[in-house]
Amino acid sequence: MKTHFLILFLFIAGPALSQDIHYAHEMVKELSSKELWGRGYTNNGMAKAADLICSAFKAYGLSPMNGTDFKQAFSFPVNTFPGKMQVTINGKKLSPGKDFIVMPQSIGKIAKGKFEQKDSITFADSSERVIAILKDKLTWSVAPEQGDFTGIEIKKNAIKGLPLNFQINVENSFIPEFNTANICGVVKGTTKPDSLLVITAHYDHLGGMGNKTYFPGANDNASGISFLLSLAKYYAANPQPYTMAFICFAGEEAGLLGSKYFTEYPLLALQKIRFLINVDMVGTGETGITVVNATIHQKEFSLLNQLNDKNKYLKKINSRGKAANSDHYFFTEKDVPAFFIYTTGGISAYHDIYDRSKTLPLTEYQDLFKLFVDFNAALMNK
Repeated sequence: MKTHFLILFLFIAGPALSQDIHYAHEMVKELSSKELWGRGYTNNGMAKAADLICSAFKAYGLSPMNGTDFKQAFSFPVNTFPGKMQVTINGKKLSPGKDFIVMPQSIGKIAKGKFEQKDSITFADSSERVIAILKDKLTWSVAPEQGDFTGIEIKKNAIKGLPLNFQINVENSFIPEFNTANICGVVKGTTKPDSLLVITAHYDHLGGMGNKTYFPGANDNASGISFLLSLAKYYAANPQPYTMAFICFAGEEAGLLGSKYFTEYPLLALQKIRFLINVDMVGTGETGITVVNATIHQKEFSLLNQLNDKNKYLKKINSRGKAANSDHYFFTEKDVPAFFIYTTGGISAYHDIYDRSKTLPLTEYQDLFKLFVDFNAALMNK
């Protein structure tokens, strides 16, 4: 990781909030780099990202939440694709990520055959147990199990006509216990250390599909981790009356597994959390932000809007109800007051190879940062 320590030093050394946007871009670039291989399950991508975050927490002066180690270790099963990823349709060799993706629960397969059309977009070779589906957009994910078939999703414009025949060489490796960790740090409160404000974000992404293609995950969620690190750096330098806690979750893409594990084995008293804000995909903001759980916590949502109206930070704050769509969810289920915030507008890349740092604008990064600082201060003053 040639640029790791230089970027970390620069990010730590940023002298002022106005300059943090440069270091935020650099951190997003590092987190979504080829070196970290999609922060996933092959090439030690997730482990490298975890070490980077631990180094940042330590350098900023945070304390481990459990008193000894920033990492909260846990494990879960996952299906991975570390090797061959070759697909030829109608005699045309397709490019992984660009022209096709493998369904995440697929088993490895070396085969060739002919497809039978099942419906307008689905094709299958029953004897080889190979399925192909035509898609307008390729959107990959992670599976905690492997099936008994090999599935290929093909971008419609990657081939001419219908998929008639195929030749594939796909390698998978099912890992019953993939070892990873949540990264958890705190800045102890100055006058009310038993009252907690918590910022969370997931640092994992999809990793790689084969040995040549990875999913950078710049917006999802290198942006959120970069934002969390900016806040951790700020609060470490400016301790607050309440304890500020920061949790970077693994396993979100596999089913919110890191946050589920934390709420089952919490490293702090959940009932002492005054409020939690989870950030996921905060790299844009041209049209504003959306707040999940806004309808549940109407007083806090009203406060957020009052601060935004007063300071003209964001174009709009959209209200959304309860949803199990990110790592706030299991805290909500444990009666912890929580928002999940994401930005809106701008790039549309999502769970694909095009979610890259060079096209991520971080449009409202600084305004969102200021809104968070104001909101947390207001919560502590009430």
